[in-house]
Amino acid sequence: VMVWLRRTTHYLFIVVVAVNSTLLTINAGDYIFYTDWAWTSFVVFSISQSTMLVVGAIYYMLFTGVPGTATYYATIMTIYTWVAKGAWFALGYPYDFVVTPVWIPSAMLLDLTYWATRRNKHAAIIIGGTLVGLSLPIFNMINLLLVRDPLEMAFKYPRPTLPPYMTPIEPQVGKFYNSPVALGSGAAAVLSVPIAALGAKLNTWTYRWMAA
Repeated sequence: VMVWLRRTTHYLFIVVVAVNSTLLTINAGDYIFYTDWAWTSFVVFSISQSTMLVVGAIYYMLFTGVPGTATYYATIMTIYTWVAKGAWFALGYPYDFVVTPVWIPSAMLLDLTYWATRRNKHAAIIIGGTLVGLSLPIFNMINLLLVRDPLEMAFKYPRPTLPPYMTPIEPQVGKFYNSPVALGSGAAAVLSVPIAALGAKLNTWTYRWMAA
């Protein structure tokens, strides 16, 4: 019974974190993939998505002890967001209105780190966490550049729940900083390491709680 309860607790946590990742995508910089407040939101989005990915992915990976699990977790997040795209499409929005973030390549780097260091947890936290934070903004900027005129989409199809003070504005590129990718990657790389450590610690706490 305890084994069943322990496994159920782990899987429930994994589902909860994956669902929260999808909700975070909706709230971080608007669901139009940070187009409303373009560059400032890109940095916020980079940090939030990197940390949310790494906490769930490293938790799941250390739970199974199998390299490749982080990629599987990122795939779950991606599928959830594609389902959410369908919900917006049903409301009358074009299907490319929501751009699904690119989580999988960053999760693959986390898996690769865990595998290359022979399942070293601390290396996964430090090196893997850094790689996730550095890579995710880069992949997502490439993703954003492939969208058909995202700012036009933001003006043409504003969110119905968007308050008046957050109506889309022209992005002030270069006003505060010249490279949102560099700032997002730097901040995310620093913050993803302690969040990865938290994910690893949650794994330990869950075992202790279930064994108590």
